[in-house]
Amino acid sequence: MPYIVIKEERCKGCGLCTIGCPRKLVSLSETPNALGYTVAVFSNQGQCTGCCLCAEMCPDVAIAVFKEDQA
Repeated sequence: MPYIVIKEERCKGCGLCTIGCPRKLVSLSETPNALGYTVAVFSNQGQCTGCCLCAEMCPDVAIAVFKEDQA
């Protein structure tokens, strides 16, 4: 099952990944992180197709897409 990992320390909350996800599985958090950014969060892991559009949209390379189960 595909899933994504968002590196919160790299994310600056630009929101481009939220636009890129065709299933709207990526959103911005409601609370800021330690640096004051509302970082991207991933939801509904079971619905991800692994299309990689969220990662392709990210200018800070903060998203990694995996197409196999977590070990």
